[in-house]
Amino acid sequence: MIAELAAFNAAFGVVKTAITHGRDIASCAKSIGDMIGAQESLRARGEKKKNSIWYSLAGKDTNDFEEFMALEQIKEQRKELLQALQLLGRPGLKDDYLRFEAEARRQRRTDAAEAEARASKMVEWSVGILAVLTAIGLMGYGLFILGRSQGKW
Repeated sequence: MIAELAAFNAAFGVVKTAITHGRDIASCAKSIGDMIGAQESLRARGEKKKNSIWYSLAGKDTNDFEEFMALEQIKEQRKELLQALQLLGRPGLKDDYLRFEAEARRQRRTDAAEAEARASKMVEWSVGILAVLTAIGLMGYGLFILGRSQGKW
């Protein structure tokens, strides 16, 4: 969680500096992507922890204050960035940023779904290959036992 917050803070600093110096938002697209990624990662980690069986069995409270404060800090910095975009940027820059941010989130979700589908396909193929190799091995063993019982080996 500290890593995600540090990544968000670093990217936020780059974006805010770029905006205050009058640069276009496209010039810091990577940093915006890093901000969105860190925020999504932190949220996903919190959700994963909340939904974990082990976490609930251990009796731990899912309302982790440290995660809450990190998300709150990100929320405040995002609000500050939106204000900077509105005050210091060109007209419509805030709206362009929000569209860019939404598209980046959508793309991340699409990429994650594709990666999950590829991983699932890889598992299916691995299980299939393992089943075929096991069947071949069992048939070979069966033939060996059959040949041995008939005195051929």
